Amino acid sequence: MAFYNRIGSVLSQTLSQYSAPSMMNAVRCMSSKLFVGSLSWGTDDCSLKEAFSQYGEVVEARVITDRETGRSRGFGFVTFTDTECANNALSMDGADLQGRNIRVCIANERQPRPNSGYGSGGGGGGYNNGGF
Repeated sequence: MAFYNRIGSVLSQTLSQYSAPSMMNAVRCMSSKLFVGSLSWGTDDCSLKEAFSQYGEVVEARVITDRETGRSRGFGFVTFTDTECANNALSMDGADLQGRNIRVCIANERQPRPNSGYGSGGGGGGYNNGGF
């Protein structure tokens, strides 16, 4: 197992030396979804959509909120109809929106969470008592 892990890490290091910049540019050119950070607490979906609609047709603008309180978490996502509009909207990085300098970048795909091997029921923390 350790042998395969070592081979995998060597392979990924080698590939990252040669293809990472070009791969990132390819992803950057293909994505039409932007991450927007450092949002004001008063920013809602409508005001976020309005701010970015000057760059093209916005399919969705969503401010992420806390599940329990419903309060903004200070970031959101804006999805455009095409990648050219999204690339143009990257110029909003550092711009003032409702009194805050926002951060704008291409949204990354969410990485899957590693499986802990204990099933999906939660609990099970602590010590293994050997079935007693």
